[in-house]
Amino acid sequence: MSKQIITISREFGSGGRSVGKRVAELLNVPYYDKKLVEQVAVETGFDEKFIEQEGEYASPWQSLLSYAFPGARLRHPVNSGLSTADFLWVIQCRVILDLAEKGPCVIVGRCADYILRDHQDVLNVFIHAPIPYRADRVVRLYGESDLSPEKRLEEKDKRRRAYYKHYANRDWGMSQNYHLSLDSSLVGVERCAQLILDVAQNPER
Repeated sequence: MSKQIITISREFGSGGRSVGKRVAELLNVPYYDKKLVEQVAVETGFDEKFIEQEGEYASPWQSLLSYAFPGARLRHPVNSGLSTADFLWVIQCRVILDLAEKGPCVIVGRCADYILRDHQDVLNVFIHAPIPYRADRVVRLYGESDLSPEKRLEEKDKRRRAYYKHYANRDWGMSQNYHLSLDSSLVGVERCAQLILDVAQNPER
């Protein structure tokens, strides 16, 4: 059976989004990254920028409420006992599960591999690359910042790792958690996409 849903997890700066977009183009299926954020924003009333940053990078011990967009229409059930972080997680899970039910698609980030762990038609991919390659790419794409590119990589990946560990209770980036792990610095975006496409359409049984 071919894999209808593809999740892309990625190290910061590795080009995972570019790979995901290319796979979606090749398959002619919906690509969910920003659109997923938009849907979570509709469900929660949080600002999209807040969700984009905190919905995947949040440290589990932090209260996210203080970072919410001023005046956001928080639909957080006050007496539910959920923290804002957990509330956002619950909505994010529901949105991803709903998207998967709609049909074939590519979903980038947001623990989609874990959320869809009970689905048999999912291919989980992890995109990684050496620090020098990612550091150079981050500067080219996003420009310089107060932090060194290496420090930016370290902080982003650290927060993703903590978030994944907290909600999935798994080690982020460990090859055992994915069907396919690709080094984008060696393989390149286009070949990564082609390999993912081949595996998704022709899985061995």
